[in-house]
Amino acid sequence: MIVRSDANILLVEDTLSLALVYENALIAAGYRVTIVEDGAAALDALSTKNYGLMLLDLQLPDMDGTAVLEQIKGTSRELPVIVATSDASINRAIQAMQLGALDYIVKPFSEERLLTTVGHTLERAILRKTVATIENEIPTESFQGFVGESLPMKAVFRAIKHVSRSKATVFVTGESGTGKEVAAESIHREGPRTDKPFVALNCAAIPRDLIESELFGHKKGSFTGAIADREGAAKRANGGTLFLDEVCEMDINLQTKLLRFLQTEKIQAVGAPREERVDVRVICATNRDPAAEVEAGRFREDLFYRLNVIPVNLPPLRDRNGDVMLLAQHFLEKYSEEENKAFEGFDAESDTMLRLQKWPGNVRELQNVIRNITVMHTGPIVTAGMLPEQALISATPPTLSSPTAVQSTPHGIAGLTAPSSGLEGLPALLKEGSLDDIERMLIEGRIAAHMNSIPKAAESLGVSPSTIYRKKEKWEERKGPVQEVG
Repeated sequence: MIVRSDANILLVEDTLSLALVYENALIAAGYRVTIVEDGAAALDALSTKNYGLMLLDLQLPDMDGTAVLEQIKGTSRELPVIVATSDASINRAIQAMQLGALDYIVKPFSEERLLTTVGHTLERAILRKTVATIENEIPTESFQGFVGESLPMKAVFRAIKHVSRSKATVFVTGESGTGKEVAAESIHREGPRTDKPFVALNCAAIPRDLIESELFGHKKGSFTGAIADREGAAKRANGGTLFLDEVCEMDINLQTKLLRFLQTEKIQAVGAPREERVDVRVICATNRDPAAEVEAGRFREDLFYRLNVIPVNLPPLRDRNGDVMLLAQHFLEKYSEEENKAFEGFDAESDTMLRLQKWPGNVRELQNVIRNITVMHTGPIVTAGMLPEQALISATPPTLSSPTAVQSTPHGIAGLTAPSSGLEGLPALLKEGSLDDIERMLIEGRIAAHMNSIPKAAESLGVSPSTIYRKKEKWEERKGPVQEVG
């Protein structure tokens, strides 16, 4: 949870004894509290001071709490509000949330429940502002060779825009196929060196005894086979950007020379009598964990800290919710044009299969799958039968007899292989489960994934917390966990 001990809380409560209890609990947790007794005083306080959160009783002596929300709507819309009600019915609380409240709490409630709700609401408000900021800065579906509109990718786009203005060394990390070279090229194109050379060197693809020559160059006759002078990648990148891919594969002895180059901006070709100064911006990348490589003694610690000035991590495709089909359509249009085919899109079944795929090879794997389809088929619509065998295997949902099958437990649904998404195991219910069972499995899985925080689960599902509270009330009336299918 994000700690906001500096938040000013406006407490609107007409029962003084309750207000003092709430105030003591909040102050003990590090918050600053202002108490007012009615709606008019609340509106006056909001007009004269900025607050981080308002805890609003719906039953006030001079007006209904919803009237307060009505009046601040549009003017203080960004103010996080929690409504408190003694009414067991949640209808008025739902009305309040439709007017902008982020959560509600039913009296009587414990201090623990109060502090948890306040903390979660502040965290959710911060998250909303962060999302809005990123979306406003990067509103498009594509950016410098990348395709994506998910929040993780928009955060990457924002990072690229910021780091591109600097000459500081950037260390790009991420699994194979996530687009590390695309990120390096994007940083180069966004920065002031865009009209200068971009030179990429894959440290894993060059024999160890040749990589020094490839990086720094060599003089004729300096070693067997050196039949002419040769400029290295660092010299060719002079004035521009040098991209060292898979840098953790570099021989430990050459790492010393790379560190000296980064510190002095000077290179010395193999066999050359003296050093030569070059002006390059260095970007490195690896699909390994560089800290683990340092720990294992395969990568120099001082070089790691010299390279890791600005880290940029690329998320795997499985964490880029919503980007799979955006990328698939992009590649389909690209390769359809290249192959002179007439593909237009995907049917519902192929769409589902592609979304279920885990994509261990990330964007590169998806790219290869779509290329295979456009080469082997004519279109115009991609069907599930066109998907290569490896995609179908990877996308096969768990069966009820498998270890990942959905199982009933006294506390709800267990056996979800990826509780962070709340979707794993869902296909097992599709044939025999009721709509209520499927919905309950999804919601309870998401609540568990967010440490029993209903506001967080609701945020991730795109619904209001009141929707989940209503459904939980209905489940309580029915009693017992969802029935096991099969």
